[in-house]
Amino acid sequence: MIELDRIRSLLAGAGMEAWAERLPGQVAQALAPGRHGDLERWRHLLEGLPEVKSADLDLAADAVRVGSAGEIDPQVREEIHRGLRALQPWRKGPFELFGIHIDSEWRSDWKWARLAPHVRPLAGRRVLDVGCGNGYYAWRMAGAGAEWVVGIDPGLLFLAQFTAVRHFMAAPPEVHLLPLGIEAVPPGLRGFDTVFSMGILYHRRSPMEHLEALRGCLRPGGELVLETLVVEGDETTVLVPRGRYARMRNVWFIPSPAALVNWLERCGFRNVRVVEVTPTTTGEQRPTGWMGFESLAHALDPEDPRSTVEGYPAPVRAVVLAEA
Repeated sequence: MIELDRIRSLLAGAGMEAWAERLPGQVAQALAPGRHGDLERWRHLLEGLPEVKSADLDLAADAVRVGSAGEIDPQVREEIHRGLRALQPWRKGPFELFGIHIDSEWRSDWKWARLAPHVRPLAGRRVLDVGCGNGYYAWRMAGAGAEWVVGIDPGLLFLAQFTAVRHFMAAPPEVHLLPLGIEAVPPGLRGFDTVFSMGILYHRRSPMEHLEALRGCLRPGGELVLETLVVEGDETTVLVPRGRYARMRNVWFIPSPAALVNWLERCGFRNVRVVEVTPTTTGEQRPTGWMGFESLAHALDPEDPRSTVEGYPAPVRAVVLAEA
């Protein structure tokens, strides 16, 4: 599932030997038997995927594409379809594998389209994608020319989905996923040209510690791309939900854009600027045949969709760029 030796080589070659040395133990612990009850089932599913590969990739398309329907016969396509279905729910996407369209809960391509014009060109850059989910954005980063991308996310289903997509690539680019959180990254590593943290900050009990950890991953002058929930207000405004927010349990701090800029500057970032603020719509996040659970519409007040069911402002997201 993980090309550990290759990832270690990439890290060591970029001056990040401190992490490369720790990786084997970290990954072994993350994949230890019993850590997740479905892990062996997912391994079995991945091992049973048809051994078909395609060199026809489009990582710049809205739906990350591998192959086309005409490359394989219908029976093999149906086997692939069953295997991918067994890895539901698909939260991030969309993907297109041999003509099979994975219509994920999130139209992640919409977010990418909003932020990509503002980010420094990724050509030749070494990228860390924190909280990468199933790797959709990491593939898009590669499609934008990144030299290599390492995504980190402790969710093992995400690793299985990523591995399934990569399985069908005849010559996959240097995109890798590790089942780890940012706590696994040694402090002060300072090795990445660009670090993305999207949809993570509001899940952290200590947002300032998260921002400081992100800064420690970046080389001097490197760029942080931060995307998170925000609320209206001045630099002192921060929403701390009493319980759930939009039916999510683990939401701790939602700052205003101005407060977020202040946080980043207090953590030592420079040239901090908010480049995009957009309300989340039920067109961008919704149930689909590939994610059949409740989604954003179920988290909004049916009488007033400007509010969540708890009475808080409905989700709005901002993209903020900063330099280490």
